[in-house]
Amino acid sequence: MKQTKYILVVLTIFISFPLFSQQGKQKRADTLFNKFSFVKAAKVYRELIDKNYNRDYATRKLADCYAYLRDPRNAARYYKTAVKQKNVPVEYYYKYAQALRGIKKYDESQEWLKRYKDSGGVVNANDFSKDVNFITSVFGADQQYFLDRFRFNSKFSDFGAFQQNDKVYFTSARDEGVGVKRLYGWNEQPFLDVYVADVNSKKNVDYSAKVKGDINSIYHDGPVTITKDGKTMYFSRNNFTKNSEIKDKNGLTNMKIYRATLIDGEWKNIEDLPINGDEFSTQHPALNVDDSKLYFTSDRPGTKGGSDIWVVDIFPDGSLRNIKNMGAVVNTESAEGFPFINNENVLFFSSDGHTGLGLLDIFATIKDEENNNEISSVINVGVPVNSNADDFSFSMNPDGITGYFASNRRGGRGSDDIYAYHRVPILNVEGVVTDAINGNPVKGAKITLFDDKGNQIAFMETDENGFYQINIDRNQDFKIVASQDKYIDDYRTFNSKKIQTELTSIAANLLLNPIPNVAKLADLNNKNLDYENVNDSTAIKQAKLNPIYFKFEKYNIQPQYALELDKIVKLMTVDYPEMAIKIEAHTDSRGPKEYNKFLSENRAKSTYNYLISQGVNPENIVEYKGYGEEKLINECADGVSCSKEKHQLNRRTEFVVVKME
Repeated sequence: MKQTKYILVVLTIFISFPLFSQQGKQKRADTLFNKFSFVKAAKVYRELIDKNYNRDYATRKLADCYAYLRDPRNAARYYKTAVKQKNVPVEYYYKYAQALRGIKKYDESQEWLKRYKDSGGVVNANDFSKDVNFITSVFGADQQYFLDRFRFNSKFSDFGAFQQNDKVYFTSARDEGVGVKRLYGWNEQPFLDVYVADVNSKKNVDYSAKVKGDINSIYHDGPVTITKDGKTMYFSRNNFTKNSEIKDKNGLTNMKIYRATLIDGEWKNIEDLPINGDEFSTQHPALNVDDSKLYFTSDRPGTKGGSDIWVVDIFPDGSLRNIKNMGAVVNTESAEGFPFINNENVLFFSSDGHTGLGLLDIFATIKDEENNNEISSVINVGVPVNSNADDFSFSMNPDGITGYFASNRRGGRGSDDIYAYHRVPILNVEGVVTDAINGNPVKGAKITLFDDKGNQIAFMETDENGFYQINIDRNQDFKIVASQDKYIDDYRTFNSKKIQTELTSIAANLLLNPIPNVAKLADLNNKNLDYENVNDSTAIKQAKLNPIYFKFEKYNIQPQYALELDKIVKLMTVDYPEMAIKIEAHTDSRGPKEYNKFLSENRAKSTYNYLISQGVNPENIVEYKGYGEEKLINECADGVSCSKEKHQLNRRTEFVVVKME
């Protein structure tokens, strides 16, 4: 992209960050990390390490924090520990190699890069041929963005895609003219105009798709940003007003930001804004979340480098006041531009002054939440958004998943092309661990996550609400286990395959059954658990285990309830081989009573047969019996209108412990 101040480009990007939560220290650390609050996240990870809590995981994340904070010495210190861990992800060999480069230990860095490649890691041939900041490489290691087709590109320059509702606005030089062609001398392409198309349109976009009204002139126009109500547009244009081109003292036509109003479907009332000047350029408009601030690029007096990012307040009457330079953390001695503000009020921009992968790269700001949300650092957003070419005008649609950016990278159709993308957010498994008898949350339950080969991936403890949350990879198989000293373990198997892109969590709630130790039965009764006297002379009680459920008019064991029966098998064959139980099967009220009695007996028998087939001693099953619809657990008797869900609760088989030892 060889455009100077005559070219209008807007660079937008959105990265959605998870909402901050107080549920658990590890969850808090992960949330801070995902919001780019690396200073605060590092503090919490250090606390987890000091308490020896999920130490391996916390060490890796702490090293990542230091990498993103541009502190290679501390990053190398913790990566050195991380790479010694059992089953450490191979990407950490690469991260350690990059950190070692940051402290000029080049020989060691090459050794770890070789180990990374020997372990199956893929490294580009030119990775060490350029002195690219190691933080950039680390940040881009975990790909979250994937490229899609954008159908509206031309052989000329196309960029600045901005979607609002079902329309996509973009800037293009595609209008070659009919008679005399007007070409921009810099690149011999037509001048830029603003176009609009239906997002789902399959038609080619030609000159007839230009926005209606007075936006487009005979010089460069666009790209644009529009207020949330759709009534006001801010757009860039050459200094051209009332059919007159105005040049500065050097004979150059600078850029200005204009404002237009939508009237009867057309953009009218073009207004030259007071932030503009004839002797400097003002361009790349971007609005914040509530349209109260306008961010822009300018080389006005006070600019630090070739161009800087600035901001001005927009008052309710439309006046613009309090112009402010975004400061030295954002602006360098080179060129910054194309600001965008996401829904979290984080500033994103492009720069060739901050270290990047190529020419123009996209960067995001990090705010210090403990210091009045002041911007404390910037980070490169990584590949595939950034490349070794110019990458700019990145935007995110309201869905938080899809969007656009532009690049002049190889493989495009024109000089600058628009690329669509979809984002795959971080996925987690979360749930609540509950006491199966009284329904109370179980605090401090140990949650262990395993992969499909039985390797432990992570562990944590539930908070005071019994809640847990663990980040997981997509397209994998998992097993999650909940355990606590006073309970029988519970587990679930699940996978993250074919999960919709916009989903960020998988629910896996777990139930823990209290171990019905006879010596503790009196104490358990005092806690109002579901126990009944059977024999006062022996003080043995009956304890109900989790029921299993059946489909309507069926008595076969469903796969999800086979897992529940497997827990009973373990309890009766391993933990308490002398344990004895009764099986009681039931139906809902629908259908004749005689048929329901028969159906329940078959349910009892199929349950009995399953337990015996898995090794349970038949002598330890005192009785298996069907009760039909005699013992409904809710109001859903004959003649009562009930939902399918309520009827389902009655189609059950229950287990009663009559002897433990």
